[in-house]
Amino acid sequence: MASLFFLFGFITTMNNSTIEFLKEAFGLNDVQKQLPNTFFYGAYALSIPVGFLIKRIGYRFSIFTGLALIAIGFFACIPGVGFGYYGFLSTVSIFAIGVVILQVAAAPYVVALGPKESSASRLTLTNALNSVATVIAPIFVSMLLVVPELGEGQVLENSAIRDIVINPFVGIGIATTVILFIMFFLKLPNIKGEQEGDEKTNSVKIKSSAFKYPHVWLGSIAIFVYMGIEIGIPSFFADFAATKGAVIETSTTDMLKFYWGGLMVGRLLGIFVLKKYKASTILSLCAMGGAAMLVGAITLNGNVSMWLFLGTGLFHSIMWPVIYSLALEDLGPHADVASGVIATSVIGAAILTPIMGGIQAMTGTVVAGIACLFVYYLYLIFFATKGSKIR
Repeated sequence: MASLFFLFGFITTMNNSTIEFLKEAFGLNDVQKQLPNTFFYGAYALSIPVGFLIKRIGYRFSIFTGLALIAIGFFACIPGVGFGYYGFLSTVSIFAIGVVILQVAAAPYVVALGPKESSASRLTLTNALNSVATVIAPIFVSMLLVVPELGEGQVLENSAIRDIVINPFVGIGIATTVILFIMFFLKLPNIKGEQEGDEKTNSVKIKSSAFKYPHVWLGSIAIFVYMGIEIGIPSFFADFAATKGAVIETSTTDMLKFYWGGLMVGRLLGIFVLKKYKASTILSLCAMGGAAMLVGAITLNGNVSMWLFLGTGLFHSIMWPVIYSLALEDLGPHADVASGVIATSVIGAAILTPIMGGIQAMTGTVVAGIACLFVYYLYLIFFATKGSKIR
């Protein structure tokens, strides 16, 4: 399961890291360049139907389906880019649906593979490998997806863009196909215990539907705003660094490895921290820490501002697994459908980043766009201290 977290972590971060490449290649404005987030994360609107699909066909066949769609999507990107920017984005939706299936299946599976008390720690462990992928992906993009020098106002021909993306995209498609064959011959364990056990033996009274749990819906909103935080920072980093006068010797895309590296380090530490302290307490402290780092980044200038901006990744590290584990508590056999409800809110990245881009375009300053992050941090504090306890 951790290897699957690595795969969709790599794809997710790679998609976000292509924003600057696509902006230069196609000559995009501030709103258009955020559309890869919209097309990719928009697929999470299918998460609830995916949850019911998993309930019907099981985790094993759901994983096969997700991997197959990822492979098909990456192969389809090659002819897709020949039809221009929107042709390329339409093929992004194919592998995005595959990622959605894997992600909806993976979280409740990991939660169910041990005691409830350590579920946040287990999810953080698998997300740590996910974070390794997120560190590698920006380096991968910065090395392989490079726009040649162009004159002012010039953009690449679609055929030239296809020549640039063909090798890395076909490579990922082949790698995913190999993983699919390996997973096919593995005997994945069936989920037992609270997920499929007798409801009468459960110490918590089980309701008739996942939709009747307030903490599931509040957790879903928490994931929605969290995605605005996690994806908002790297999406606006290039513009923010330029505004603050930061001196960058490499590309802004390559610098994102430090942001995703902070998530990786934080998740590795979180494996142990979450075994000793309450998950809700750690979530509220991390939200406050991220907000404090952002205040410093906005207030100061130069490279100090840039490093504080990238350093928020350390505080964002455990947010996803903690929110997920808190929202899945006490659900018994409804965990798979509830996971679909929660995962639907990943579309927050598809909705919030273009809104933030629109605010930036209207005000003429990137700071106005990223100021929305403070609202997101406040909601996470509410969910940690109050919302996750509402049954």
